[in-house]
Amino acid sequence: MDRKELETYQVQLSQAEVALASDPDNEELTSLRSELKELISLTEAALTQETSTPTASGSATSAPASSTNNRKQPATPAASLQAGDECLAKYSGDGQWYPARIISVGGSDERRVFSIVFKGYNSTELVDAPSVKPMPAGGYRGHNAMMNKRKLSPEEEAERERKKKKNEKKLEVRAQKAKEQNNKQAAWQKFAKKSEKKGVAIAGVQGNSIFRTPDNPHGRGEYSR
Repeated sequence: MDRKELETYQVQLSQAEVALASDPDNEELTSLRSELKELISLTEAALTQETSTPTASGSATSAPASSTNNRKQPATPAASLQAGDECLAKYSGDGQWYPARIISVGGSDERRVFSIVFKGYNSTELVDAPSVKPMPAGGYRGHNAMMNKRKLSPEEEAERERKKKKNEKKLEVRAQKAKEQNNKQAAWQKFAKKSEKKGVAIAGVQGNSIFRTPDNPHGRGEYSR
């Protein structure tokens, strides 16, 4: 089963590489490729460890083997978790637990590896079974409101600050354009009022024209002085 998982990851990695060849700037594909490489590395390490572990043989070792199997019966809290499940995951940056969603599950039965995304974030992280547990029935209620969302890493903090400044710049440019537009409109209205007082007709401004048409539709145009 684990070998098949490894082959699946390798096929998916090949597909991601092909897709990136035609779209090298795709951040989602780049992130997926990195995640698949980590999954492949962890799965290969787990398979290597299983292969190198001495296997018990003969009747003399049958009892300990049975005892070992019995010890495996108590499942860890993460054993029932599957891709798509909501959970609590431990963030390596501060060791605290935060709400997350499981993207995929890999590794062996003894060394499960979970690819998760913390709520409110887009980047995926790989964690082991002890760092994942099911979401409580009543939902997550941390003792501190700040724990509902994990702390930003220095890189994420810098990226957030960059986006913040970029948005502030956009708002500043929009405000400047709106101010210029208002100034132009005010200047035009001022000019139109002055022209109206002098008796000069301006297209689009209500008022009497110097070329007036009499009330009689059959009458001739009248030039006023």
